[in-house]
Amino acid sequence: MPDNKHHISLFLFACLLTIGMISCSSSSGPLNIDSEGITLKGYDTVAYFTVGKSVKGNKQFSYDWKGATWFFVNQEHLNLFASSPEKYAPQYGGY
Repeated sequence: MPDNKHHISLFLFACLLTIGMISCSSSSGPLNIDSEGITLKGYDTVAYFTVGKSVKGNKQFSYDWKGATWFFVNQEHLNLFASSPEKYAPQYGGY
């Protein structure tokens, strides 16, 4: 009879490894940027969290992170993003 504890351990290890790879991939890959280096077509990523919809950002409130320029509707959104970009950046680079 096969050792079920060994199989369970291998299964759990594989699950944890997969979860780790998924959670790390949210911001580790390339970003979806246009020819000018702007991500999300200029939309404010923080607005998705604060007002629950897409809102076009303003060039006046821009922030450079990971080789891309991010636009926001106001200074408050820019500050929120700057303090925790991993929290607000889209998964898989915005693709």
